Amino acid sequence: MKLTLRYMALSDVPDVIAIDQVSFDPPWSARSYAYEVNESTYSHMVTLEQRTDEKPRPGWRRIVDNISGGGDEHNGVIVGYGGLWHIMDESHISTIATHPRYRGRGWGEVLLAGMIQRSIMLKASYLVLEVRLSNIVAQKLYAKYEFETVAVKKNYYHNNSEDAYDMRLNLEHNDRYITWFERRYQELLEQHQVEDQYTTARVRR
Repeated sequence: MKLTLRYMALSDVPDVIAIDQVSFDPPWSARSYAYEVNESTYSHMVTLEQRTDEKPRPGWRRIVDNISGGGDEHNGVIVGYGGLWHIMDESHISTIATHPRYRGRGWGEVLLAGMIQRSIMLKASYLVLEVRLSNIVAQKLYAKYEFETVAVKKNYYHNNSEDAYDMRLNLEHNDRYITWFERRYQELLEQHQVEDQYTTARVRR
């Protein structure tokens, strides 16, 4: 396996912020990500890590990582991330991005599918997200997974007052979709050689 889909760790935050800053205006703060990872009871933050053949870090670096909250050893490169909130019976994709140098490889689709699968396992009735009206590429990806536009949120984005589409995916009593999706998800994992530690996790962290 060359990619790992897993819960975001505190030690991932600097790499995630670097991607966020070249992807969104305004980006989230380090404090926001730290809250999502360490304090929020409803957040399911995910990273996609490309593995490297580097040797494990020296002992003192592992100690620093553990003190900083990194916990597990990760010797790869964070190529993308996503944010999923689960409250009551609703899941909400709060953010999703891949680093510009890794775009066009289908890895954003892996992140999206991982969050859909996690939502299914959390028994969410529906999944929601917002997307810029100008972001046609993202809209096509969401439509591929049967998200439907239910409303337009006026002046949703603060940096330029652009409107957003409110898109939703119904999961409740949708056995046809879940059967199709779970087959598609396994195909996606095999295609991209992904080890899924995110949707199979028994606990949030």
